[in-house]
Amino acid sequence: MKNKLKSFFLILLGTFLVSFGTYFFLAPNEIAAGGISGAAIIINSIFPKIPIGILMMAMEVVLFTIGIIVIGPVFGGKTVFCSFTISGMMLLLEELFPKLHPLSNDVLVQLIFGILISGLGMGIVFNQGASTGGTDIIGKIINKYFKISIGKSVLIPDIVVTAAASWVFGIDKGLYAILGVIINSTIIDKVIKSINTYKHVAIISNEGEKIKSYIVEKLDRSATVYYAKGAYKNNEREVITTVISRKEFFKLKEYISLIDDKAFITVNEINEVLGEGFQNII
Repeated sequence: MKNKLKSFFLILLGTFLVSFGTYFFLAPNEIAAGGISGAAIIINSIFPKIPIGILMMAMEVVLFTIGIIVIGPVFGGKTVFCSFTISGMMLLLEELFPKLHPLSNDVLVQLIFGILISGLGMGIVFNQGASTGGTDIIGKIINKYFKISIGKSVLIPDIVVTAAASWVFGIDKGLYAILGVIINSTIIDKVIKSINTYKHVAIISNEGEKIKSYIVEKLDRSATVYYAKGAYKNNEREVITTVISRKEFFKLKEYISLIDDKAFITVNEINEVLGEGFQNII
């Protein structure tokens, strides 16, 4: 239940960041940096009476149906929630801040801020096994079948939207949009990699029993124990290895420093862990 609430909160946070970055930085400058939001900005510029939120909802209905069929109902259900949450947030922002003008005359700065914020949100959502809807569903399908990173997978359909942006808004806005989708692709991969980074820790200590108990009972993680012979004194020592998150590592390191400040610890950073207690293998 706790994990489900955490996932729900993270998805809600991610969708808010996508909505915020799009509405306050990208839409006022007519920067269609890919995705359904970009396509909606293009259509809205041609038919300004149709709200961006309504356009996004209409296009998402078709694409999330495809997502449910191709990827599965869990992904589809989460994506439906994300899609309509973003659309709803966009409609709410349009009501609260109507006829929003660019925040400054520097389009490039606003592009960077908009993409940084929305890209961070998309990375959080993707890491929860969902997508923000629209062309991101296409990206997720590409990621599933061609094993391309999710950031690069999202880039492929977004290039089509940016090409349309170049035709509608002119080559200058189109180039901004292309730059935007490239930055967005990079940010998504960086966010997911950062979230999924773990520490592989090996410990040699005279307080091995206490450390094992702390890992299992306090951190709720498992550990592997093996024995190695030192080359200098030729004595056999117990080596405790475990895989933990960054936050858990700081707690473990602090605990070890309190009970054995002469312990020997090696740490390796790993970007993906599959199996019980971590991500599912499939």
